[in-house]
Amino acid sequence: MNDRQDPYDPYAAQEQQLVGYDAYGRPVYGQVPVQPVQPAPPQYEQQQYGYDYQDYGQQQPQQQYYAQQPAAQEYGQQEYAQAPGYGYDTQQTQQWIPQQAASQQAAPEQTAPQQAAPEASAAAPAERRTAQVPEPRRPDGEPEAGRDYRTEMFAFIDQPDEDSEDVIDWLKFTESRTERREEARRRGRNRVVALIVVLAVFVVGGLGYLWYAGKLPFLDGPGQDKAGATAAGAQKRDMIVVHLHNTKKGGTSSALLVDNVTTKQGATVLLPNALSLTGQDGSATGLGKAVEEGGIGTREALDSVLGTHIGGTWRLDTPFLENLVELVGGIEVDTDAAVPADDAAKTPAVAQGQKQSLSGAMAVAYATYRGQGEPEAKQLERMGKVLQAVLRKVPSDPKAAAVTVESIGQILDPALNAQTLGALLARLGEHAKVGAYRTDTLAVKQDGTLTDEANKKVVKEVLGGSAAEAQPGATPRVGLKDATGDEKAQIAAKAALTNGGYTFVDGGKADKAAAASQITYQDDAQRERAIEVAKTLGLPETVVKKAENAVNAEVVVILGKDYKAS
Repeated sequence: MNDRQDPYDPYAAQEQQLVGYDAYGRPVYGQVPVQPVQPAPPQYEQQQYGYDYQDYGQQQPQQQYYAQQPAAQEYGQQEYAQAPGYGYDTQQTQQWIPQQAASQQAAPEQTAPQQAAPEASAAAPAERRTAQVPEPRRPDGEPEAGRDYRTEMFAFIDQPDEDSEDVIDWLKFTESRTERREEARRRGRNRVVALIVVLAVFVVGGLGYLWYAGKLPFLDGPGQDKAGATAAGAQKRDMIVVHLHNTKKGGTSSALLVDNVTTKQGATVLLPNALSLTGQDGSATGLGKAVEEGGIGTREALDSVLGTHIGGTWRLDTPFLENLVELVGGIEVDTDAAVPADDAAKTPAVAQGQKQSLSGAMAVAYATYRGQGEPEAKQLERMGKVLQAVLRKVPSDPKAAAVTVESIGQILDPALNAQTLGALLARLGEHAKVGAYRTDTLAVKQDGTLTDEANKKVVKEVLGGSAAEAQPGATPRVGLKDATGDEKAQIAAKAALTNGGYTFVDGGKADKAAAASQITYQDDAQRERAIEVAKTLGLPETVVKKAENAVNAEVVVILGKDYKAS
């Protein structure tokens, strides 16, 4: 039950409620009169709703207490009188007040038993339901039936909608979400564009580099000529010759260690023992035989054949190689064959496979192993693998490498001391560690002379062999290739050149016989010398022409059948 409708609340009559509107449409508030108590409802309604009104008899003294307060009633009458013309009708209020006063005064005089109290209290809800609120008064002259209200009689108040803030928040959320999606798409497009630009720059730069280097098959770049000039021109190379002596089984193996300072690359050139050299007495001899006989003049003879400038000779006996491998901590080699153990030579067995760990003794056994029926080139390849594996383990510091060389306990050639050898090995080791290292075998014919392929690819490209690289002060070198098919003619021509003061370079025999002799030179400065060689051999000047030399020498003589020994 609402407290404002409770007739027993002493403050209910003092509350202000809307009673009408003024001429400007503003609301007018007043007090609502207390509703009179009505008779109790029938008994079946009490049983229907299940209320118990026996306790209401205890509130009769409270009703009497309220009846004895005429000041509140008079106050209510004064309040109604303050709003003439509007609000409730005063006549109705005056008629209602005596009735309420009479009911309140009659309350103390009741002598009926307490059982009648529930009936009187139960009549209050029914009376409140039947009570009529006084009709609010209207201004004078306003028609009652039509209720023609004017706009100025009402005051419109903007009441905030609770859902409006939620709608605004949702709109902001959807708007920000859309903006984030658009920003993500924009960033994605920018990234794709940036990636395309980077790829385009990379492709253009790569194609430009290939064009400049002349590596495109359909275009020749300006850098191709420079690269060719650098390759063909003088490059600084430091090289030594290594002679490996097998002290247990006998035999020697030779190789050149080359450090190309210009291109920062290293190489090992394996020299077969059949390589034909010219001895100090002018006779032809093989490299292996010259080394076994002491190797005197072998370096100079190699320079004459190859057109190189060898800086020193390193005689490496197998015990010293074993010590070197042990000093660097062992090596790893991809072995191509299984080496059986040799009890007589006290060499251990070596297994076949990739990345085989070899000790000093095993490295010596593998480097000197040559299977039955195998060519010499196989054994040279094994020695080259061991040398390259040792270089990978040599310290990169020249001083540390020199200490390693000194620790071998070997007496070196005076022209190649420990510091010089250690510095060269350190540089070659750096090339080997980064993969800028190669191993080539110098191919020779059956007579020991160089093949054309070996002369072009190995001698000129790797060794840089040319006439300018020969030993300073050496006599001019003249190569001789026999195309007569007559061995006597070759011997006679060789003797004539040697007696003429030229260094003879044996070019071997030509693949086929030639009817006319030919003398070639590559450098224009050698033209006069080529003419002198023709006169020495008794050939006319018409046989001299500028062409690529078939033999690594300043002047090359291809001896034909027209040559007549004097």
